[in-house]
Parts: sequence; C-alpha cells; structure tokens
Amino acid sequence: MPIITISRQYGSGGSEVAERTAKALGWELLDNEVVDAVAARLGLSIEEVKAREERAPSLVERLSSALAMGSQEWVNPATAKRPTDEEMLEVTKHVVEEAISRGPVVIVGRGAQSMLSAREDALHVFCYAPKKALIKRCMERDKLGPEDAERMVDGTNKRRREWVKLHFNREWPAHEDYHLTLNTGWLGIDGAAQLIVQAAKMRLGA
Repeated sequence: MPIITISRQYGSGGSEVAERTAKALGWELLDNEVVDAVAARLGLSIEEVKAREERAPSLVERLSSALAMGSQEWVNPATAKRPTDEEMLEVTKHVVEEAISRGPVVIVGRGAQSMLSAREDALHVFCYAPKKALIKRCMERDKLGPEDAERMVDGTNKRRREWVKLHFNREWPAHEDYHLTLNTGWLGIDGAAQLIVQAAKMRLGA
C-alpha cells in the first residue's frame, strides 16, 4: 500500500506540504488525527498528547517512570495510570498501521520515516528551510516576535531530534533516511508538494 511520510522542521510548512500532497493524490492525510486517536484510546486529553508527542522525556520523567515500574511502593496513585511515552508510541504505531490498511496515506511526523523504514512501498520526505525562513513562518503562524519565534523553532526541532534518537536510535535530519529532502524556503509549499507528487507517481505508481 503506497505511503508517503513527511518529516519537517518546525517552521518549514511541512504540514501544509503534506495536506496539499494528499489532496493532489486523493490520499488520506494522517496528521493531527493521530493526536485525537491516541488521546481517545489512552483516555488522555488532546492537550497532553500534543505536549508529549515528538518530545523526549525529561530526566525527572524518566526516573519517575523507572521507579514506578521497579517498585509499586513508589507509585503515586494519581499518576499510576498515566501511560508512558513507550505506551503512547505503541498506540501511535497501531493508529498508523490502521491508516495504512485503509489505503494510500500521507503521514506527517511521529517518527513515521523510522517506524516504516523497512517498507519498500514508502516514500520518505524531509522538509527543511533556512533558519530565517523558519523563523519568519513561525512569526506569521504563531504570532510571535523574532526572539520568541527563534526559541520556538530551535526548541521544537531540538525536541524532535531527541525524540527520534531516543525511540529509534536514528538521526532525525540524516539525508540517508529520506528519499527526498526539500528546501521549502526555496521551492515554496506548492513547489515542494508538486515534487512529492511527481516522485510518488514515478516510484509508487500513484
């Protein structure tokens, strides 16, 4: 079943690229729907899933999880049922696999390029842009000043890199893990989407 995964630097417009790619191909888009599905299945709020996804746990969170697993005496009843990041990832994998079973799909983020790296029917894409372009888009979309936007861009991309390293032991922006790496600052959102569609038609028979 043909699949396109789109990893993206924060501020690169990767989600918009994915949306336009899916629309052009007539494929399902799996982006924020993952958050909704994971939240529903684990009984969490959408806000908590958003806060925890694609973010490596802090040292305090890792210690708390280890203590809870190692000795029930350390478990706080108020947090005993709180799913671990590993459990959230497992549910995310199920959501992704279910989407794939329904038909061709464009998947945004969530480590899908690593999760599905062994599949021959997948096209893996990484969207990036020069730092100035990332900050500019973040300022426009998130209504932030330049300094806050730069902190948002740097912090979010750092967390995504750490998350992929932690769960898949891979370097998030490594070129060898992708079939296409696209500079959206140069190509634009439409230009990037058009190239992905062309590649999908050529390599996946879309």
